Amino acid sequence: MFNSIYTVLFISICLLIGYFLNHLLGGLPASLYGMVVFTLLLHFRVCEASRVKASIAWGIKNMGVCFVPAGVGIINHYQLIKTHGLMLVTITFIGTLMVLTFVGLLFQHLENKGNTVD
Repeated sequence: MFNSIYTVLFISICLLIGYFLNHLLGGLPASLYGMVVFTLLLHFRVCEASRVKASIAWGIKNMGVCFVPAGVGIINHYQLIKTHGLMLVTITFIGTLMVLTFVGLLFQHLENKGNTVD
């Protein structure tokens, strides 16, 4: 029980900080800023990972509820998907491949930059 309250408290604080950063900087959604802050708190051990693990695992296990609206959207636009489905899948695949490639190359560049000897 206390671990659930601990998790909700930390996630709420991170979301509030995310809204503040979104208001201050703009650009990204507040929830994304909040997730970055939450990740940093876990990384620097401000938030205890062992206390939030069970609550986060429960959230992931029940995440399917969040995807029901997407399924309804697919059913509502069935004719559009039937007509352009292959193109949508192709664009999604190519876009995902491009983003993963860019992130991988950026990571390698930053990793190699950090390993250089001065």
